[in-house]
Amino acid sequence: MTRAFRTAAVIGAGTIGLSWTALFAAHGLTVRVSDPRPDLAEALDEALAQSAPHLAARGLDVTDLAGRVHIAADVTEAVRDADVVQENGPERVEFKRDLFAGLAREAPGHALLFSSSSATPSTEFTKDLADEEAARVLIGHPFNPPHLIPLVEVVPGERTGEDAVKAAVDFYTSVGRTPVVERKEIPGFVGNRLQNALTREAVYLVEQGVVTPEELDAVMTNSLGLRWATVGPFLGSHLGGGPGGYRHMAEHIGASMKRMWADLGTPSQQEEQQERLIAAVEQAYGSAPYTQLTETRDRRQLAVLSALDSADKEEN
Repeated sequence: MTRAFRTAAVIGAGTIGLSWTALFAAHGLTVRVSDPRPDLAEALDEALAQSAPHLAARGLDVTDLAGRVHIAADVTEAVRDADVVQENGPERVEFKRDLFAGLAREAPGHALLFSSSSATPSTEFTKDLADEEAARVLIGHPFNPPHLIPLVEVVPGERTGEDAVKAAVDFYTSVGRTPVVERKEIPGFVGNRLQNALTREAVYLVEQGVVTPEELDAVMTNSLGLRWATVGPFLGSHLGGGPGGYRHMAEHIGASMKRMWADLGTPSQQEEQQERLIAAVEQAYGSAPYTQLTETRDRRQLAVLSALDSADKEEN
């Protein structure tokens, strides 16, 4: 039987936590937020106001987002009646170890305990928990901003229960996300490792003077970004092989691609080179306010999602 999810606790109200809050509230959950930041009320108001148009464009009811969100006095109050807990704290094992010990103690026994950790597997910070506590802890890693980007990487720890994994998939599906269960813990998980590999080569190409940061972004958004948004790397390669598919691609182009693998670059670690790279990115994008850049990004991402929705409806 699918669980009923009515109340969510969001622990940590940075960029990710605020976005989760808006998403959960838009799907009708009561959300209790805990964060020691002194401007929490203002940050929540601003985040809900900024995300509301995007959520409405996805067909969600945003008429009373603020009414579903409550500031908790502390973590204990936030998780007291929670069905799910979404942690968004610092990427430090010691911090998460202490926090999850408290979450396991204070949250109801049925509550799922998720971490938004972007690199650290849950096994690293649940070693001191009893088996029944570790059984309901797992990674629920989003991509920023989670109220728009559908992917959630669901990564069980070594002692996470199978029922918790299934419930996590049910929960993230219920709030309109696309959960992907990863079968093995690995630092950085899948999405960030792919992003890191591409970023590494992007930095190298800019350092070598092949392109500027702005030109590299133009290459990506006008080629691979468009392709991968619709089919991903493996299906893209399968289609690139023509009627012969991925086998033809591997047998006829694979050798040249493997030679290129050996030639991929390693960015310089020298401070002078890094400073030149930072200056180049700032020259390309530093003149625009952060809020303007994020609004443009989110508007374009929303347009892509809407276009994909329309294409799927036409196919069906």
